[in-house]
Amino acid sequence: MNPQSDPPVSADNGRPSPGQTLGAMWLYTVLRFGLFLALWGLLWLARVPGLLAATIALVLSIPLSYILLRKQRAKLAANLEARVGARQQQRHILDAQLAGEDARPGGTDPVGEDAAAGPAPRPVRPKRRAGGSAEQ
Repeated sequence: MNPQSDPPVSADNGRPSPGQTLGAMWLYTVLRFGLFLALWGLLWLARVPGLLAATIALVLSIPLSYILLRKQRAKLAANLEARVGARQQQRHILDAQLAGEDARPGGTDPVGEDAAAGPAPRPVRPKRRAGGSAEQ
């Protein structure tokens, strides 16, 4: 992959920060709107009626933005993919810790044999009656 197309990362965990991802999303959105407005303006200058010009501009801006904004779309997709991947990895580690497993690559459990038995069952709470009266 080209070093210029790699998403910028935050220093703490190697994934793009929320601000970087939002910035890439806003840039892509503004460029798409700009392309639509430029096409609409050109059609308006060509004396095409308003609603028809807007419809034609919309229909033309979709494939043009797909072609012309490929770099921005790829950057946004890379940012989102890196954030989702890091989030899934953190969730996997947390799930493993909550299940009593060791999330380290070696998989050794420092607690010992008792952790393999699993967590103790939770007590069952009695159900509350709807519209309970004082004569129970």
